[in-house]
Parts: sequence; structure tokens; C-alpha cells
Amino acid sequence: MAVYGLTRVSTLDQAEGTSLDEQERKIEAIATVAGLSVDHIFTDAGISGSVPLSERPAGGELVALLQSGDTVVCSKIDRLFRSAADALTTVKEWQESGIDLIVVAFGADPVTASGTSKLMMGILSMVAEFERDLIRERMDEGRAAKKAKGGHIGGTAPFGFRKLGEGRGAMLEPVEAEQRAIDRMVSLKAKGSSLRGIAETVKNEFGFVVSHVAVKNALSRRGEQNKC
Repeated sequence: MAVYGLTRVSTLDQAEGTSLDEQERKIEAIATVAGLSVDHIFTDAGISGSVPLSERPAGGELVALLQSGDTVVCSKIDRLFRSAADALTTVKEWQESGIDLIVVAFGADPVTASGTSKLMMGILSMVAEFERDLIRERMDEGRAAKKAKGGHIGGTAPFGFRKLGEGRGAMLEPVEAEQRAIDRMVSLKAKGSSLRGIAETVKNEFGFVVSHVAVKNALSRRGEQNKC
């Protein structure tokens, strides 16, 4: 029967701060209240909560060690799980295997020990998932806004543009010759030409070797620009 703690932060900056230390102190404290002694605390630093527990470096070690009679302690439910469904499924599996989970935010009793604990875990798991969805939505909106302003959101520059700058400040600048080729693509598409046919025409007329996928993306991007 072993007692394991687990801490996690999503960025290396947080790992260098006090967040991990605070999580460890809370884990040790709640274990003492529960009359337990923590045998080892596993730490995943700079690991996103979207990564399944078993696929994280330290989380994978923890999962591999767990046996019937063991107890896992964490400070908050989102330190362990990536979604409400993931939390509820895993906790059920652990319960059936004789493994307890104590979450500092829920008190010193295992989350399956009472109806109240189970209810709180379900509610807070969904809250954690909702918060991650909001963060993801904000990131998507930020990328869309940057793209609309001519910013580059990663990867190689699409046909018709060249990348200027690096990192968050990277921008896309139109390449005149390639833009003329895209104009021709638009014209050919309007006449009913296939994507592969358009790619072949662009190669013959402009000398640019582009795939039918690149043609599709260029037409899509031009359509989005025309809507703005």
C-alpha cells in the first residue's frame, strides 16, 4: 500500500516558479490530515493538461506503479485529468482496482468515499473542462484575428506569400508573380476547371509547380480575403 502524489504545470515558466512547491505542500498537508504518509511525489513540468495521464513522463510512471490499496493525491482535479469524461472514467477504473484518489480541493476523504465527494468531483471536473474550452476558444480567436491582419500562424508560407519575421511577429507578404497565378486559378475555377487541371495550367503558363491541394488552399484563402 503506497501513497503517491502528483504535481503538474503546463509551462516551464511555471515549473521555475512556486506552483509546483505549493502543490507539493498541499499534497503533504492533506495526506497528514488523512493519516497518510506520502511515499513519492511525481512531477510533470511543462506538460499540457490535454495530454492523457498515462502518456505524460511522470504520469506514465505513476500509472505503471499503481496497485490495489494504493492512494493517489493531487491538489486539483485538472492536475491529473484532461476532461470531465477522462476524470470520471479513470476514477471509476481505479475504484474497481482498489485504488483511492484524494483531491486537496475536495478534502481529505477519497473522492469515491461519499456521495458528496463524488458529486463535487463531477461538478468540478466539468468546470475544469469548461475552463480549458474557453482557453482553447480564445487561442483560436487570437489565431484567426492574426490571420485576418496578415499575420502568419505557423508553418511554411502558403503559395502566393512569403514570410517576413519570426515567431509571433511573423507576417505574410504577397508575392506578385504568385498572386497573378492565383488570379488565373480563380478564373479557371470559375470556368469549371478541375483542381488538377488548374495546377497543370499554372505550371505551363507561370512555371510554378503546385499540387492540387495547394490550388485548393490558395482558392480558399482568396475566398476568405474577398469576404473581409
